[in-house]
Amino acid sequence: MTAHLERGVAVRAAIALALLAIAIFVLPQIAGADWITTFTSVAIYSVVALGFGILYGRVGLISLGQVALLTIGCWVGTRIAYATSLPFPLVLLLAGGITCGIGILVGLPALRLSGLYLALITLMFAGATTIVLSVTDFPNGGGGFTGRSTTGALTTSTPPVRRPSWAVADVAYYRYTVIVCALLFLLALIHVAGKPGRAWATIRESEPAALAAGVNTTLYKLWAFALASFVTGVAGCLLAAQVGVPRAITFQTQDSLTLAATALIGGIFSIWGAIIAGIFNQLLPFLFQAQWGLNPNFLLIIFGVGLLQVLLTAPGGLIDQFPKDVANLARLIFSGFRKLPRTRTEQK
Repeated sequence: MTAHLERGVAVRAAIALALLAIAIFVLPQIAGADWITTFTSVAIYSVVALGFGILYGRVGLISLGQVALLTIGCWVGTRIAYATSLPFPLVLLLAGGITCGIGILVGLPALRLSGLYLALITLMFAGATTIVLSVTDFPNGGGGFTGRSTTGALTTSTPPVRRPSWAVADVAYYRYTVIVCALLFLLALIHVAGKPGRAWATIRESEPAALAAGVNTTLYKLWAFALASFVTGVAGCLLAAQVGVPRAITFQTQDSLTLAATALIGGIFSIWGAIIAGIFNQLLPFLFQAQWGLNPNFLLIIFGVGLLQVLLTAPGGLIDQFPKDVANLARLIFSGFRKLPRTRTEQK
């Protein structure tokens, strides 16, 4: 049994490394500039969906404030990048750390609330973040706490948020983003496979049972919020450098609901479902609008139907259901071929 599990882990690790190599070395060679920008967004929003999956899929905490934390990480990263000359990796860590602290404060109600009540609290947090940003907007290189110039307006001379010195071009920054996001996924996997993951699973199944087993539910709930907020804050800083000059209009409260829907469709109980969520969240709108000339609002209908199907028939999401459907289809085709009438030569 142990050997079988080790082989399974080795196979999954090999597949993950192969996909990572394709994303870093192959895609930039065959994709155009618009596709590279979209793939960068897919990687970033996969990390945001990963944060939602840690909270809901692993601990059972329904948080609808992940896009608000993404916004905060983007704002903090923008402010630090304009105000200092710190190396970009340190800017990422600071943005993730500050967002982590704010996420822990937001997670304090989770110690008393759960289910719909926690979802409403975090959704209100997302709405409040949108309102505050509509007044302050993002820093544009000015002074003071908000980092806004005296006019408060963006001009053609507004400098973009700086990128790493060796990843200024879009393709290089795409590779940089994929590597950072892969490290964040690895960080999440280490937590899920270790003691925190076992504690989160116990809390998700039954909090009273977790308390009876000696699990410190307060610690591990805040730990989950801290980890989800940290990875989302780093993703926000990556997004700031990708956009160049972030604007508040980019982040809307309803994006939190869309993110939750795509995360559920992708597979909330699997780390890899977050990648499907990122594809649904960023690649599909690009295909609808830029490639096919369709109204991207149709995606809301698709996401609604997909969410209904997941809730009714496939709680594990596409990452769990799609391989099963493919295997069932293969068995059906194989059994159909076996039932075909044999020729006279075969009968003899």
